[in-house]
Amino acid sequence: MTDLRPSPPMTDLRAYLEPGPCVDSAHPRVAAHARDVAGDATDPRDVAVRLYYAVRDGVRYDPYRVETSVEGLSASRTLEQGYGFCITKAVLLAALLRARGVPARLGYADVRNHLTSERLRRTMGTDLFAYHGYTDVWLDGRWVKATPAFNVELCRKAGTLPLEWDGSADSIFHPFDAGGRRHMEYVRDRGVHADVPRAEILAAWAEIYPADADWAGAGVQADFEAEVERAG
Repeated sequence: MTDLRPSPPMTDLRAYLEPGPCVDSAHPRVAAHARDVAGDATDPRDVAVRLYYAVRDGVRYDPYRVETSVEGLSASRTLEQGYGFCITKAVLLAALLRARGVPARLGYADVRNHLTSERLRRTMGTDLFAYHGYTDVWLDGRWVKATPAFNVELCRKAGTLPLEWDGSADSIFHPFDAGGRRHMEYVRDRGVHADVPRAEILAAWAEIYPADADWAGAGVQADFEAEVERAG
């Protein structure tokens, strides 16, 4: 998962510093939270690490309440609610970073969770999570991956390893849990974006997940169909 491409010139980073529809870094709530969490830190890496842990542990992971509207996927909404799933937590981290002048973008990959709960497996009809979201952070002249999805309390309860991050090495899902059981497997890279590729995600979810799934079924299907109708 390490990005080995040449470093872009600073002008190419502009899109990763500006606010977007979901990465609403200029929202007063987001800007204030970024300022409060960063505190007196001025080094970009120190700022990024503080913000990472604030999102990882300060926002509870909840895959059962997923709102797919632009507002529902926004950083400001996630911060207000205090919970989110992998995509919205990655969006929040990116927005907080941009609010403090640290370039950040959104990365996506399909991952297979070999320890998915039975409830979630029944809901989704699979253990494949399409468009798992993480945050790509520009530090020391290169992109570094950060995955703030699972809060530490959840990891302790589930017996999985929390993802630590120091801003110098990629933080991506562990292939095994604390007991040596197979955990996360990356199966497909979906690329990087300045903001949430909402139409692409909805299309993939509508194709992969059952129509009666609570969070990725009828609501997502209807949302996607409405999106197609508007575009057509």
